[in-house]
Amino acid sequence: MEKFIPIHIEKLPEGYFLATSEVLQGLVAQGRTITETLEIARDVARKLIEAHEESAGSLNSVSDNFDYPLVVAL
Repeated sequence: MEKFIPIHIEKLPEGYFLATSEVLQGLVAQGRTITETLEIARDVARKLIEAHEESAGSLNSVSDNFDYPLVVAL
């Protein structure tokens, strides 16, 4: 199963990249490159979704407006 999670990526003054999501609360990932940041964000999103589904059922659908679609394979 795949879910599309909107995330926002910004470059920090230190040169790292930071990914966050308003839809998936708790998703915060930081990496040296965009690719590394996306990989970390994907892992964090997977763990957050799995934890949410174990405790409260399935994740609600997300908005059609997004900064970047993050595909998470479970």
